[in-house]
Amino acid sequence: MANDEVPQGLAIQADPATAVGAYANLLMISHRREEFVLDFLFVQPQRGPGGEAVATLRSRVISSPAHAKRVLRALEENLRRYEAAFGEIEEADDAPSTMQ
Repeated sequence: MANDEVPQGLAIQADPATAVGAYANLLMISHRREEFVLDFLFVQPQRGPGGEAVATLRSRVISSPAHAKRVLRALEENLRRYEAAFGEIEEADDAPSTMQ
């Protein structure tokens, strides 16, 4: 759902820790017939002891395929609106080499 498609009368509740949110700079997506799994990760700027990239799982969201498709449409629409208001977004190209 796009922001303007929230059902009338929907009260959104969140505990304070959840309401703060979590920063993620990498998303890994996997799926099977019944569900999509979205892992939101924070890739740290420093490397691990062996020189490897280090990522921390910030949140995992599991969703049905139908809802995942609605999320995709809502993201596309919101990106279109954002770019119309603020200009084109350049895609990040600085992912760790192990992620490319």
